[in-house]
Amino acid sequence: MGDIRPGPPQLRPGRALAHTTGASGSGSPHRSDGHAPQTPRGARHADPDGRPGTTPPVPGRPTSFFLLGLPALLFALITWQVVADGPLLRVDERLSKALVHPDRASELLADLGNVQVAVPVLALAIGYTVWRSRRTGTDRWWWPAAGAALLMALVPALIVPVKEWTDRPGTPAVPPATGYYPSGHTATAAVAYGAAALLVLPWLRTLRARRAVVVLWAALVLGVSYGLVRRGYHWPLDVVASWCLSTVLLTGYVLLTGVSRSSRRTSSGTPSSRTGPS
Repeated sequence: MGDIRPGPPQLRPGRALAHTTGASGSGSPHRSDGHAPQTPRGARHADPDGRPGTTPPVPGRPTSFFLLGLPALLFALITWQVVADGPLLRVDERLSKALVHPDRASELLADLGNVQVAVPVLALAIGYTVWRSRRTGTDRWWWPAAGAALLMALVPALIVPVKEWTDRPGTPAVPPATGYYPSGHTATAAVAYGAAALLVLPWLRTLRARRAVVVLWAALVLGVSYGLVRRGYHWPLDVVASWCLSTVLLTGYVLLTGVSRSSRRTSSGTPSSRTGPS
């Protein structure tokens, strides 16, 4: 009861107050032990995935779920328009008429989406990843490579039934036929080159090299897409729908395998140096 008195508390020897009139100004926070009031952001320890163990939350999973949900919704919307012969197809046909101009360059670009071209590139990336992983004693060295092979196998397993169901005819630039939606060449290029890039990225040492791989991947997919539309092999919506489907597949692959986080560990249990994409 003797400590109850009017007025502000008084600093006594051996006591620490949360707020006192310290050197930094009146009422500024002051620690009796001389430490900073909080740990600086740069000095906080990271979690096993390299993300700072702090609040506020670090972006990561929400972005991944966004890359799953939005493309899936857009793919469903386009498919509905194709099946129902909706007004979006009128726009698609006018756009195709303006873009189609067959030439040798567009045909060569479209050929980059052939299975005979894209799948061997993925096979080389799988072989390289398996070799590097086994050489460094990586735990579950087979998992990213097996996931990439399964991902590639899912492309025809998903594309072919949708082609048969939608039964969309081709553009006037190709012989009369059906089953052009969605574009198998676009999906093959996006998934094969994309999975190859994701497998190789963690093993690259410099940010410049990783950026070059990502740019090359984007250039190949866009080149194939442009060639298919320019040559008249596919309607523009056929290509866009395959972009959406491929984004869902690649995002699911990253979530299941964690390949892009490069969380490699040696057989002795010591984490290896992280060289994954930033």
